Amino acid sequence: MRHRFDFDTLREIIDSLFRNRRRTILTGFGIFWGLFMLLFLVGGGKGLKHELSENFEGFASNTMVLVSTNTSKPWKGMKEGRYWQLTRRDVERLKVLMPELDVVAPIVSNWGQTVYRKGNSTNPGIKGISGDYSRIEQPLIKYGRSISDADVEQERKVCVIGKRIYNDLFPEGGDPCGEFIQIGSVFMQVIGVDYSSGNININGSSDNSVMIPFSVAATLYKRGNNVDLICMTGKKGVKMSSLEPRIRSIMAREHVFDPTDDQALLLINTEQLFSIIDNLFRGVNFLIWLVGIGTLLAGAVGVSNIMMVTVRERTVEIGIRRAIGAVPRDILSQIIWESVSLTLAAGCTGIVFSVLILNVVEMISAKPFFQINFWTAILAALLLSVLGVLAGLAPALRAMGIKPVDAMRDE
Repeated sequence: MRHRFDFDTLREIIDSLFRNRRRTILTGFGIFWGLFMLLFLVGGGKGLKHELSENFEGFASNTMVLVSTNTSKPWKGMKEGRYWQLTRRDVERLKVLMPELDVVAPIVSNWGQTVYRKGNSTNPGIKGISGDYSRIEQPLIKYGRSISDADVEQERKVCVIGKRIYNDLFPEGGDPCGEFIQIGSVFMQVIGVDYSSGNININGSSDNSVMIPFSVAATLYKRGNNVDLICMTGKKGVKMSSLEPRIRSIMAREHVFDPTDDQALLLINTEQLFSIIDNLFRGVNFLIWLVGIGTLLAGAVGVSNIMMVTVRERTVEIGIRRAIGAVPRDILSQIIWESVSLTLAAGCTGIVFSVLILNVVEMISAKPFFQINFWTAILAALLLSVLGVLAGLAPALRAMGIKPVDAMRDE
């Protein structure tokens, strides 16, 4: 008598599971809850990571910003507390001496400047930038274009306005490119509108800024060769933190301060921030899978226990089947099939329920990033199958050891 998985086998499995409904339901709930929690946490973690990533949208992850401050140590006859200033020469010097750098972009900023247009006014931050600054803080251009190197070289009186500035100065809407706005006593032609919404920015958010060519800003605010900030990105594969000592040395040699004076030159390294965020979510994902798999293992132990009880209650039945020709492999396969069926039935219910709950979360948050993907569900189903086999293995081996004579004696 060869035992095959057919409709009779399926009926036997269902009969066996429903024979002890209460235990089956309780054990199945453990599997259901474990898988639901695992997938719900995976989907929730994915959505939260995307929400947080939106704050960094458009910002280069390997950026370093140089800020000059007061010295804290005396050096070569210079007293501590001396203030020094970054210059355009520093930009060129870094480009020449640091081939590992990809972008070196200066910024000149001004705050509190009122901007007018046809009776409308607003108070944005003014940012003088170079053409390649867009590779550090990538704009999301709604209309027109961004500032180019040609605008800087030719000192064109043009500007790119942020979303809030656009709404304040152009309440009628439409494409504002070609229109003029007044910054102080100077009229600037609008050449673009930046709709970027990332919360990581340099010297003011993009939606509340007016970007003008760096050369125009330097003339307008009488900065000469001085710059407020220098923003840099490294070439692919270069860690910005490894360049810090050389950058400090170059700046210290030019501006005469102690290279070990960390307060004299402030280096803001966003690479470290992004690394912290990645490590945080890596740890969160590990914790999610650890808790989820732990819960599933607890459910698998419950399945193994209920299958042990089932085998003990069916000792006579198994003995009779052995007496009429069933081989040990037939008994083994049926017990394992019952275990796998229980875990898959409860687990698939958990998958469906977690998908429905995550769908509700997406509807409430209006962000379609909380759902698990297809392959995560497939991986969960495969994991359940493996757990089902492992949970049924010990009871199946016990069932294989039942001898017909012992079963009749129990009867």
